[in-house]
Amino acid sequence: MIQRWISACVLLVFSSASWAISPYIQGDALAGGSVQAVASAVEAKLKDNGFKVVGKYFPKNLAGSGVVVATDDAMLKEVGAVGGNAVLGAAIRVGVKADGSVSYTNPDYWYRAYFRKSFDKKEGAVKALQARLQEALGAGKGMGGDEPEASLANYRYMIGMERLDSHKNKLVEYNSFAEALKTVRENLAKGVGKTSKIYEIVLPDRKLAVFGVAMNDGDNSDGEWIKRIDMQNYVAGLPYEIYINDKQVEAPHARFRIALAFPDVGMGQFMRISSLPITVLETMNGLAGVDKKSEGEGWQ
Repeated sequence: MIQRWISACVLLVFSSASWAISPYIQGDALAGGSVQAVASAVEAKLKDNGFKVVGKYFPKNLAGSGVVVATDDAMLKEVGAVGGNAVLGAAIRVGVKADGSVSYTNPDYWYRAYFRKSFDKKEGAVKALQARLQEALGAGKGMGGDEPEASLANYRYMIGMERLDSHKNKLVEYNSFAEALKTVRENLAKGVGKTSKIYEIVLPDRKLAVFGVAMNDGDNSDGEWIKRIDMQNYVAGLPYEIYINDKQVEAPHARFRIALAFPDVGMGQFMRISSLPITVLETMNGLAGVDKKSEGEGWQ
């Protein structure tokens, strides 16, 4: 943790305007009941404000919690223009709970991380999206921790861990975008690695695609590991993703993706899921069609 503290201090000193940003925004509370009913109410609000709902997720072993996943045509154009790893920003995730509480991914946080050097050129579009989400869902306090805005373009949890552009993201390359897309679709349909598809977003003209992946394998299921790090109140951090960039199938490394979603979690909490990065890698390799399981280390 000391490395993270030092890095944050350096960024604060040398950035003329470095503000802490939270990964999630609290929305207006809705009437409680079943989590499915709350999700349906959120879906209606999103649709009324021009968003397209592409999936819902109610993680196993996480009763009363769910995620509604949506897209926005204007932001999809920006995602496609940036290309590459930015396709991870194609999905907008809204966390819901049976008690009526709502939270959603903060565009200012996630697009700084995914657009990186392109963020300044796209900031107007990001602000427009944020305004529309606030209109649809409300604009409460930030949630889920925070990070200095200057650190997000090259975010990593601590020194030595992976960034968004890590070479470890690359799983396998096919002869064409179509072949890569077909492979991932078929493996998700088969439930390879005890997974299931939550959503699929394809930008065919840019040869980009991203899939939301539910992990359903026992102690490594999403509902179990998120509870072990005490982050179940920030369910909008789920689900995990696998994506296609032209002919290459990739997945964000778990030590990047999980830490980005839950930046305020201490190392002691992350050590409770120290083997999860290996499991995620093996699972994503299976979905990508990689024959041989890769070896690696966990959080250590």
